[in-house]
Amino acid sequence: MRTGAGGRHDDAWYDQDAGPVVRPYAMTRGRTQPIRGQFDLISLVVTRWPVPPRAELTPEQSDILASCRRPLSVAEIAAALDLPVGTVRVLLGDLLDAGLIDTHEPPVLDAPSEDLLEAVLAGLRAL
Repeated sequence: MRTGAGGRHDDAWYDQDAGPVVRPYAMTRGRTQPIRGQFDLISLVVTRWPVPPRAELTPEQSDILASCRRPLSVAEIAAALDLPVGTVRVLLGDLLDAGLIDTHEPPVLDAPSEDLLEAVLAGLRAL
């Protein structure tokens, strides 16, 4: 530890607001990717009911299950819990692995053909 003027410890590295930065890391046990699922920002999550009483959940996972009684997007969950999306994805992966949630991924759309884009552009020019 460094000492500042007068022999006092320099605590400039410590920030009272650092808690929220460290907390998500601790919630996910250092994991940055979910063990299961992709969880796009617009993926919908809904709780499977009833939740087994023996389920060992963190407070944040319990909050997710309570919030998702109706379908919510991953972005909405992150905003409601005031947590980074990456942290929410890891927590959702654990819940999905435990069979406590269902997810509905957005459909994957094919890119429009060049002919279609040209037809749209021609139609716009005609206006």
